[in-house]
Amino acid sequence: MPSTSAFRHRDFALFWVALVASSFAVNMATVAVGWQVYSVRENPLDLGLVGLAEFLPLPLLALPAGQLADRVSRRLLYLFMIVVDIGVALGLLAVTLSGANQVWPFFALAFAMGVGSAIGAPAGRALTPSLVPREILVSALAQRSIAFQLSLVAGPAVGGLLFALEPELVYLVGIALSLVAFVCVFALRAGRIAVAAGAAGLEEVLAGVRLIRRTRVLLGAISLDLFAVLLGGAVALLPIFAKDILEVGPTGLGLLRAAPAVGSFAAALLLARRPVRRRAGRTLFLVVAAFGACMVVFGLSREMWLSMLALALGGAFDLVSVVLRSTILPLVTPDELRGRVNAVEMVFISASNELGAFESGVAAALVGAVPAVLFGGVATIAIAVLWWRLFPTLAQVDRLDDLSPVELPSAAPG
Repeated sequence: MPSTSAFRHRDFALFWVALVASSFAVNMATVAVGWQVYSVRENPLDLGLVGLAEFLPLPLLALPAGQLADRVSRRLLYLFMIVVDIGVALGLLAVTLSGANQVWPFFALAFAMGVGSAIGAPAGRALTPSLVPREILVSALAQRSIAFQLSLVAGPAVGGLLFALEPELVYLVGIALSLVAFVCVFALRAGRIAVAAGAAGLEEVLAGVRLIRRTRVLLGAISLDLFAVLLGGAVALLPIFAKDILEVGPTGLGLLRAAPAVGSFAAALLLARRPVRRRAGRTLFLVVAAFGACMVVFGLSREMWLSMLALALGGAFDLVSVVLRSTILPLVTPDELRGRVNAVEMVFISASNELGAFESGVAAALVGAVPAVLFGGVATIAIAVLWWRLFPTLAQVDRLDDLSPVELPSAAPG
């Protein structure tokens, strides 16, 4: 590998393996949980309630956890999240062995996973800039996205196959992978020391909120993801499409869940070699609108191949959006506030994913799965157009390498 490769840095290589292993475990379990929950009562709302249960801890815990990520060891907080994931997998294994004939245990375990994510995810996201030199940060962030997408590609497909063989296998393999992630993160040298000092208090907790509010580029990028994915996501409804519309069973569900990740993985590989160098802001808005168009095609499709193609293209466009936003955030944010800013972003991301799953479940229960997906796709396109007008400074961002951390007021905490 060339000297500029992020993998030449020991801590980044360990962190990357941990991301693949932990994300793989979670995505395998998600496929199994979706099928099990929908099979109990065949109620689309139950799928949405799983997402809501996972989201609920975020508004309460993420902002204080962001302050912790700047004040204590980020490595320790990330380890805590992995331990919670292992506990949740053990709980899901026990529920499966007992027959999985009630939905409330799945809601309780989703809530527990939300607690772990709220506390550990801001620290994990804030770790990356400390693992590599700034001059290769953009490449490292693309490689981080590849780790997630690799897990999203293989995790759902393998999870569906394992579930078809023996449901318990999904959670046993997930526990083993989470243990691998724990060992890798435990071995990190970076992230052991706090990056900011100062007394805890409400002013400190809200420092990330204030920075985002007064930095239009950050506010536009984070809120664009919130509303676009909140309305346009269709992942929570895939069990309905697999079982009732496309009639492809649990293996087909795994393939549908993997399709967006296949597109995302291909896009991540392309971006790692040929990153977006010019017109980054304009590209961000265009790919969000294209993602919405793909969801419209998916909602209209009745053929497995077309549904998978629409999901794959949607995943590719979404990945470009994710990389652009996740690159803008650490480049614009001072290191002493990265934990708190990442915590705010986590609330937005979880609102768009878990709360979006709840919105999808409610919409599907009220008007049906297909109209819900079609409305979400059209709304996403409208959001991209509206945000282009509301946040012109974001649309005008050209070269990512030219971005630099904003200056903090002299009285700012941290």
